[in-house]
This record gives sequence, structure tokens and C-alpha cells, in this order.
Amino acid sequence: MIQDSAALAALCASLAEEAYVTVDTEFIRDKTYWPQLCLVQVAGASVAAAIDPLAEGIDLTPLFDLLANPAVLKVFHAARQDLEIFVNLTGKVPAPIWDSQVAAMVCGFGESASYETLAGKLAGARIDKSSRFTDWSARPLTDKQLSYALSDVTHLRVIYEKLSKRIAKAEREAWVQEEMAILTDLKTYQTDPDAAWQRLRPRTNNRRFLGILKELAAWREAEAQRKNIPRQRLLKDEALLEAAANAPKSANDLGRMRALTKGMAEGSVGQAILAAVERANALPEADLPSLPDKADIPGGRTALIELLKVLLKAKCDTHDVAQKLIATSADLEILAVEDEPAIHALAGWRREVFGNDALALKRGELALTVKGDAIRIIRL
Repeated sequence: MIQDSAALAALCASLAEEAYVTVDTEFIRDKTYWPQLCLVQVAGASVAAAIDPLAEGIDLTPLFDLLANPAVLKVFHAARQDLEIFVNLTGKVPAPIWDSQVAAMVCGFGESASYETLAGKLAGARIDKSSRFTDWSARPLTDKQLSYALSDVTHLRVIYEKLSKRIAKAEREAWVQEEMAILTDLKTYQTDPDAAWQRLRPRTNNRRFLGILKELAAWREAEAQRKNIPRQRLLKDEALLEAAANAPKSANDLGRMRALTKGMAEGSVGQAILAAVERANALPEADLPSLPDKADIPGGRTALIELLKVLLKAKCDTHDVAQKLIATSADLEILAVEDEPAIHALAGWRREVFGNDALALKRGELALTVKGDAIRIIRL
């Protein structure tokens, strides 16, 4: 357990000599907008340590320097949330990185291989899950809690070495690197308050309603970030939708809303709601948002969508890769209607595995049949 700056600096200096280090974090987020970092676990070839970011006076700069060191590969499992934490703390994405969950998905471990699954199958380890729901902000941590936390980086070294060999043997390093490019793109972690309304999945395309909803959601997102509290604790989704539907113009209107308490209606929250509604009502019709048009799927194309699903399953079985990494159901619907849509399935390695054959199927240059228990592809 590293709880002082000198020990952390010595550890990171040692790890900076490694070809790769494994990294994991423990955090809590139930009372804050931004995740609160409670523990960072790192492991090299001969050392594993838990770094206590809550220790009084500790300077995490050596850790951040290690995460930014271009000569040291940082290996995570399901990296996105861990990376988001470091982006919030430093403004930068750790790099270079390697995600064992993504790697597992491209070499036969299913849709979302868990760490426990990979640890069991590749490292022969059983993870004691009893400490999973620990309050990681509480101190002191027990030996059992620390052992659980460190197991997330010690077994990960074996997982990385075995998975990376499989990836190399299958010549799929470029596949993994395409995915890592997305994870190391700073845009992946940027939250735009102006886009927050889309998360609410409104069911109407009334543009004035959507304009009010957009203003309300943008205010809530920015205010939740500023106060560092969960957006739902500031104001529930139901209140945003009700306000967008009723467009209140006065405190009396707010008082009639079921989703608002009296204190909210009469206080700063109520004032913010009225201001957001006023801003939206002042917008000209041309500046109001709208929902994207759904692809109009002709009757005959629904059968094509089903054929594309079969082709996707067959290609993923052949290449031993997870289907959701290639294309979603929405991607297939767009592909059935449009000739060259801008979807992931028609770019990079996904196009090689599935996209080109999907287009050939649409053009009538490919057919599907059954031989034994398997789907067979016939070139016409």
C-alpha cells in the first residue's frame, strides 16, 4: 500500500523501466458526477502495489507521468471507466494502452468477456468476489480488500501475455490497435451538455418540445458537473420531460408540476427551469432540434436484414470474434437500406471480416446455404 509521495516516486521510477504495466482502479460515483478515485492498482514483472490517492499530502504526479510514458504499455481490462478517471484528473488519456476485454472479443471469448472468466481460463485463478462491493473510500482497507484489489492486476499480466500471443498468431494486432485508437481519443471522454437531451430518448418530434428539453438537459448537465453531483440528484429525468411538455412560464406553473417539490419550484432550480424554457421559446423554428429520421425500411428489405444477421453470425463464428464488435442491429438495418452507409461495419478490419461480403450479398453476388451444422457462403 503506497501512501506517501516518496514511495510512489520510487515505485513509478522502477515501473518506468518495464515494457508494460497492468493498471486498474477502484472508485465510487453514487454521490458525485465525476468518479471519485479511491485506489489505483499497478503491477510490473516483480512488484504489485496499491496506490492510495486519498492519503494526505500524496503527490500523484509520478503516477500520471508513468501513465503518459510512451515507452511503457499500460494494460487494462474494460479500460473505458478507468481512462475516464485519469482524463478528468489530468486532461490527458493514458497511452499507449491495451484492453484485455477488447482483445478477448476479437479472439473467441464472446461478447463481453469478464475479468473473472479470463482469469479462470487463462491464468487458472479464481477471484474471490466477496470484496467487490467494498466502500473503497473507507480507511483503513483490510488485507482481504487489498488482496482482492491487487488480483485485478496480478492475473492481468498472465492474461495479457497469453492473449497477446493469440492475437499475434491470428495476425489481428491491427484489429486491436483500431479499437485502442478509439479509447485513446480524448473526444471519447468529453461530455457535451448540448447533447445531453438525446440521452432521454424523447418519443415525440415536436421541435418546440425538443428545444425546451435540450435547454433543460444542457442546464442540468452543466450544473451537475459544476456541483459534482449526479444529474438525477439535481433533477430527475421525469421533471425535465414534464417541463418540456408543459413549458411553464411562472412559479405558479412550476407549482403544478408533479415531478417538482415545492422547494425546487420556489428556489434556484425553478428559476433555472423557467430561464431554460424562456431561452427555448425565443428560438426561431429553424434553430430548434429534431430527432434523426429513422430509416424507412421497405417490406422486402426486412428479409434482407435477417439474411445479414445470418451472414454476420456465420462470419463471426468463422473468425471467432464477437458479433457486437462488428455490427449492431441498427447498423444492419441501415446497411439494408443504404448502399455505402457510414457505419463501423464498413470500415477497417470489420469491412474485411464482414462488410465486403455484406455488400456482395446485397448485390446478389453471394448466397447462403447449409452444410451439416454450418452456414456456408457461395460466391455467385
